[in-house]
Amino acid sequence: MKILPVDKIREADLFTINNEPIADIDLMERAAGKCFDWLFQHFSTTYNIKIIAGTGNNGGDGLAIARMLAEKGYPVEVLLSGSLNNLSPNCKTNFERYKQLCNDTCIWREYLSELPDWNTNAEAILVVDALFGSGLTRKVSGGSADLIHYINNLKAIVISIDVPSGLYVDKTVKEEASPAVIQADYTLTFAPPKLAFFFPENDIYVGEWILLDIGISEKYLEQADVTNFMLTAASVKPLLRKRNKFDHKGIYGHSLLICGGKGKMGAAVLAAKACLRAGSGLVTVRIPQSGVDILQTAVPEAMLTIDPDKTCFSEMPKTDRYTAIGIGPGIGMDKRTAGAFKHLIQEGVPLVIDADAINILGENKTWLSFLPSGCILTPHRKEFERIAGKASDDFHRCQLQRELAVKYSCYIVLKGANTCITTPAGRCFFNTTGNPGMATGGSGDVLTGIITALVAQHYSPLEASLLGVYLHGLAGDLVAQETGQEALVAGDIINKIGNAFLSSHGEL
Repeated sequence: MKILPVDKIREADLFTINNEPIADIDLMERAAGKCFDWLFQHFSTTYNIKIIAGTGNNGGDGLAIARMLAEKGYPVEVLLSGSLNNLSPNCKTNFERYKQLCNDTCIWREYLSELPDWNTNAEAILVVDALFGSGLTRKVSGGSADLIHYINNLKAIVISIDVPSGLYVDKTVKEEASPAVIQADYTLTFAPPKLAFFFPENDIYVGEWILLDIGISEKYLEQADVTNFMLTAASVKPLLRKRNKFDHKGIYGHSLLICGGKGKMGAAVLAAKACLRAGSGLVTVRIPQSGVDILQTAVPEAMLTIDPDKTCFSEMPKTDRYTAIGIGPGIGMDKRTAGAFKHLIQEGVPLVIDADAINILGENKTWLSFLPSGCILTPHRKEFERIAGKASDDFHRCQLQRELAVKYSCYIVLKGANTCITTPAGRCFFNTTGNPGMATGGSGDVLTGIITALVAQHYSPLEASLLGVYLHGLAGDLVAQETGQEALVAGDIINKIGNAFLSSHGEL
């Protein structure tokens, strides 16, 4: 699914209005109806609804929602922020419609300077934020800023419509001192999603966001030229391949995993098990002599190639028999390891590079130019910082990630919530599976195994990155449904890889 920048959000609305065709007031009614449906399903009429409406179209959405709630018997109060003389045409229409309902339980008033007095200890209050929309381009100040800070200090559930007021869609608010931005518990946003929602720095503002389909023109979305995408089940399913009756293990590739070292053989075990579960026909693990008994016992399905060193990876094996190589988990940063890794990246074989292999690159940044075209790097944030430098904010980090992928013609999988995959073409894909329970040791080793297996099966680097990240997160979600997030460990993710494939095929 495409993620539109703010200028294309406006274009999409206008294109829909002109080509569906639908009047703009009716498109607003459709959007408000989707929000009302969600609110009606999740909150009873015992809640006292306070709707903060601006004078623009976001305020018009809020006023239409207010009317729909009032018609269902909710006690509703609208606080109209700004002068009646400044209402946009659609906002004015919805204000007049709402006013016709006003009675003892459905009221409105203007907010120009005096803050409301809402006693949150006496009643269940739900605040609906419809102050500003997605088009905000400058810092909120004055009375509007005071109102936002007031709402953030209430003991109330806060729900923002489309975008939390004060939040920019395509740039950071971190550069501002004490930014006036609504801190929503939920954001009901209109598809397509907004870039700002995928970054950790905005989690305090966005809360849990719910994507509502209001029927924006599919024709426009198909032709829109964008660089950011959201990874969904619908986008992953076409990438998956069916197995044929007469296929054999040679069809599905031979993976080499260079993993593990003294005290860290668990990383090799996890990566190897995940690689096998993700469908690699054959898996060989390159390990130091000290790990032989561990690997042969823990992963009997894997073959071994044994490094002459007892404790670390020190010498390159022959690589011509392998269709993909994954390197990094648990290998350490010994000088001999770094030297062997340098030889590997100059051989031009399909590579998945993780963990200590990325840290070695961070200490030898000139080696980045040796990376084979189309290789896949899977850093977490600190590892990424070691190769790309520090970022001032999440938007800047995404820019650095995109630039690095383009410069070195590689794929970068920056791990975390909404893991971001960047491509040599400068595109970004944000994942939607996974949960905080996966923030546990070994989870990244599992991902390395999965992606390596997919590359070995001749999925393209982009396909392997997208599928690997999505399936890894989905497997984690399936575990969390059974055990909860706190009890989740990396080995549990491996055990659910098969279920993740079945679900993505539509067979579970």
